[in-house]
Amino acid sequence: MKFFVDTADTAAIAELKELGMVDGVTTNPSLIMKAGRDILEVTKEICDMIDGPVSAEVVATEAADMIAEGRKLAKIAPNIAVKVPLTWDGLKACKTLTDEGHMVNVTLCFSANQALLAAKAGASFISPFIGRLDDINLDGMELIADIRTIYDNFDFQTEILAASIRSANHVTEAARIGADVATVPPAVLHKLAEHPLTDKGLDAFLKDWEKTGQKIL
Repeated sequence: MKFFVDTADTAAIAELKELGMVDGVTTNPSLIMKAGRDILEVTKEICDMIDGPVSAEVVATEAADMIAEGRKLAKIAPNIAVKVPLTWDGLKACKTLTDEGHMVNVTLCFSANQALLAAKAGASFISPFIGRLDDINLDGMELIADIRTIYDNFDFQTEILAASIRSANHVTEAARIGADVATVPPAVLHKLAEHPLTDKGLDAFLKDWEKTGQKIL
């Protein structure tokens, strides 16, 4: 499974990149607002840091304007994936931008039918939102499984990018089901390394080592 980091915080991206944990980055208007920086400036900086796809989202709602914004965003760097919402206008923009050779990430997906349409429109990535479905007492993982089955049935090349990930368990389940990518906030990515038994075992080893009176360095 590929890990995309869901943030516009360049310091967090740099730290995770050093560990080999970053295959790409996803941003959205909310993350840009949180970063407090100009969208073109920070997106260019991220693209220079990362070899993989960097999703940059349009904010227009009409297809023609989405296409214009997408073209401008795509000029930032070759690894830009233009992010469009899963609306009818978004699908129109996806088809046009894909036909022009741009990567497109279709976001805000909440149903298998939406994912099917995105694949037909040529999306590079489909972003089903797991956490937001869980918030309304639906099972986000069922959606990941349904999309995986449909895409495999028809050999669609669109990659499933599990989004709105809130916990380490979300990552585990998405990987088990077969999502191609998980886009994960830095804090959740750090939690993947945590386990109470690891901490307990390490504490025991260190206490025993102290009793030996030895040093390695």
